Amino acid sequence: MSEPAHRRSVDIVATVKAVLWSFIGLRRRSDFEHDVQRLSPIAVIVTDVVLVFLFIALLMLIVRWVVAP
Repeated sequence: MSEPAHRRSVDIVATVKAVLWSFIGLRRRSDFEHDVQRLSPIAVIVTDVVLVFLFIALLMLIVRWVVAP
């Protein structure tokens, strides 16, 4: 049996990889099941919020660059 969700260690690279795959929407079910068993839900949520913020900031910079006189 796996550890409780709140006691799992945080693997930053695996968490970022899982979140980026979820942005794209392409993930094998077996990989998803593996992530659910080993990743911390809190780390996934925090990573998701940070990456969404960075994505929005990047889009805003691109728009400013394209629209700039």
